[in-house]
Amino acid sequence: MDRYRNNVGVLVPNIMLPPRGTNFEKWAVVACDQFTSQPEYWEKVRELTAGAPTTLDLILPEAYLGARDEAQRIDAIRTNMAGYLRHGVLKKYDQGFALVRRTAAGRTRLGLVMALDLEQYDYHKGATTLIRATEGTIESRIPPRLRIREGAKLELPHIIVLIDDPGRTVIEPLAARADEMELLYDTDLMLGGGHIEGRLVSDEGMIRGVLGALAALTDAEAFRAKYGDHAPLLFAMGDGNHSFATAKANWERIKATLKPGLRRTHPARYALVEVENVHDEGIEFEPIHRVVFGLDGREAIRRIGAALEAQNGGVETRWFENDGPTGVLLRQGHALPFCCREGQGALLVREPAQQLAVGTLQNAIDAVLAAAPQASVDYIHGEDVVRELAARENATGFLLPAMEKSQLFPTVVYDGALPRKTFSMGEANEKRYYMECRQIAR
Repeated sequence: MDRYRNNVGVLVPNIMLPPRGTNFEKWAVVACDQFTSQPEYWEKVRELTAGAPTTLDLILPEAYLGARDEAQRIDAIRTNMAGYLRHGVLKKYDQGFALVRRTAAGRTRLGLVMALDLEQYDYHKGATTLIRATEGTIESRIPPRLRIREGAKLELPHIIVLIDDPGRTVIEPLAARADEMELLYDTDLMLGGGHIEGRLVSDEGMIRGVLGALAALTDAEAFRAKYGDHAPLLFAMGDGNHSFATAKANWERIKATLKPGLRRTHPARYALVEVENVHDEGIEFEPIHRVVFGLDGREAIRRIGAALEAQNGGVETRWFENDGPTGVLLRQGHALPFCCREGQGALLVREPAQQLAVGTLQNAIDAVLAAAPQASVDYIHGEDVVRELAARENATGFLLPAMEKSQLFPTVVYDGALPRKTFSMGEANEKRYYMECRQIAR
């Protein structure tokens, strides 16, 4: 029986990592859902990691999802996982958390790697579970990702989960005692990813302190005072909504094959994540922009404008004469700046049906994609990348405003999940890099 059994959906994991002395700069690579329209980035990563132990051997960058050799790539991942386990590339540590200090883009944030109970998670709108999605989950995105997780012996998290801890009671007290902990890694991250340091939190008193502080955040009376008569929300997805949903789907598949007595202890019931405090000064919410491919710029704007008109209370399309800023301010409504090879401008929605500009735009894009099978959309971090992609033939970029991070928990509690891809915790090179592993197969 797990001595750390609790009611807050946490498993204190046995983390696996390469031993000290490993080149961790080559080991850690950025989350697989980044640079999906830039396969040249992933080609560079392969060059940099050649001949070294690397998490690139254990993941499938989503730039290659649907590629002709996808099945062979997934087979190679499973072979690599088995080989890394068999040949001692990974060391299993004592039960504990990993305290992470990440510096990127001039900001430093703290995190705590732990495993969360997938039985305490529901991504559907209206969920009252301790762990919830922050954006609408597209169930069609799960099967391709499930193909990778099915049969995998290891999991590697790029998922970041947020807690609402204004008193800084969970993670920050550990950081003050970091020197007492075993150093796991201390390394720069490749291709502009900044620097990361990890320490093992294995002391029983520290672990119980974390679990107690998390339990206090779920206190029904305290939560009611803050949010009214709503079920406590402890963990909200920050990054990796669909990856966590995929872990849930995999667990439901496995659970159906198990006798009830084996379900509580099966390793696939839990998913490894990094937990961060939304109040950490190092966390900033960045907008996630859109680029629509497969349509001429003027045709894309015509179609999206028509969809906006049908869904909202009036739309005006403005094309600008020069290459200056595309910002337009409206006292009421949503301004949706765009750029393409044919020019730039803004779609002005005077009476939007959605509260957030991202929801207004996403609904229109969804309608266009449903009627135009040749079109597709990608979700992009960084205005410069949007402009670069939009300068290509048959591509149109849309630039969106940032969401205030203080809006996250109230919105999820009161309204359910946000429109998908509403915010990002930093740009692509600030995303989580794969580092810790955990076995999920017996």
